Amino acid sequence: MDSAIKLSEYQGRRKKILSKLKGAVGIVFAGDGSPPLLGEWLPDMNFKYLTGIDDEPGAMVFFDPSNPDARKRIILLLKPVNPEIDVWDGYRDLVSEKLRNETGFDTVMRTYALPRLMTEAAQRTKRLACLHPLAAYSQPVTSDLELFRKVTARIPGCSIEDQSDLITSMRLVKSPAEVKQIKKAIAATAHGIECVMSKLGDDVPERDLHNALIGGFASMGSMRNAFNPIIGSGHNGTVLHYKANNCIANKGDVFVLDSGADIGGYASDITRTLPVSGKFTKEQAALYNIVLKAQKAAIKAVKPGATMAQADAASRKVIQDAGYGDYYPHSIGHHMGLETHDPSPMVPLKEGMVVTIEPGIYIPDKNIGIRIEDDILVTKTGSRNLSSMIPKTIDEIETAIRAARK
Repeated sequence: MDSAIKLSEYQGRRKKILSKLKGAVGIVFAGDGSPPLLGEWLPDMNFKYLTGIDDEPGAMVFFDPSNPDARKRIILLLKPVNPEIDVWDGYRDLVSEKLRNETGFDTVMRTYALPRLMTEAAQRTKRLACLHPLAAYSQPVTSDLELFRKVTARIPGCSIEDQSDLITSMRLVKSPAEVKQIKKAIAATAHGIECVMSKLGDDVPERDLHNALIGGFASMGSMRNAFNPIIGSGHNGTVLHYKANNCIANKGDVFVLDSGADIGGYASDITRTLPVSGKFTKEQAALYNIVLKAQKAAIKAVKPGATMAQADAASRKVIQDAGYGDYYPHSIGHHMGLETHDPSPMVPLKEGMVVTIEPGIYIPDKNIGIRIEDDILVTKTGSRNLSSMIPKTIDEIETAIRAARK
């Protein structure tokens, strides 16, 4: 159970979903599986958003707004305890008052109760609402839609509704507690970048920089990376999602450092472009300042009522006017929160949303890739750069590298 967010906030999120369902039945699945040998099992992020639970494969939240028993309108369903499996994967609590208090649910049941609960609710309401994001036709049908199709085949008169935007729309706007966690993740990322700066020097291995970064995250309490870090020097910096981090960062190169720590289940996502030798060349500096100007224009466009498309256009105009439009192949950014790439529908920005702004120029023939990225909070009247403490101008970066290497 993630303790970064209070139980009362999770309870409030679930009650809001219950209300917005307007009587329809809904279910959110954590997803199944077992802890992998490499990495870790993670739940569906909509499930985690509603519960804070990240260690219960197979769990579900069942919404039954019309249940005559108010305590059973929101039910946490957990897989049955299996002592033989628990020996391998960890011991789990029995259903008890302790478990209900720890999870914040009035009712906790085992998943074998779902067929009965679903049948009773469907007969009563005749309305089933899909809460999981809908899948493209080339992908498997979502778990809730797959279940509802089985229900409607057995209970005449049931309808299936699309309510897949309910949780997404809530996740887009961050609470003060969520913003606090994101800021902690950014602080850990800032320290990791400082650790990288301390290791810079001619012909340094990218893997040495990678290890310094991760060590810096860990020293600030980060249990995991928000995503696989990118440390792309020279030509590697022109590969947008380069992840090998196993080449030599040569003297005179710049390298793209795109990384983010995770604190309390919340992500950060910061990119800085740094000179391996500690100083930009004139050509690198000229390109860098174009990207920086584009980023500033995009950040200025971020405000309530604006769209990410407008921020993208503001950045793209700067880069196109400078003659490098063909070297800017990606969009300006995305929403961020529980995931590095939170759901990012093209909707007007609202106060409390957190987005990344990350323009770039990539010229493979010159072995130069430049990207600058910050995490931006939409405020009541505009925006605030949550990562503004991380050196970004050429002077700030060169000064910070000199100080870190002493």
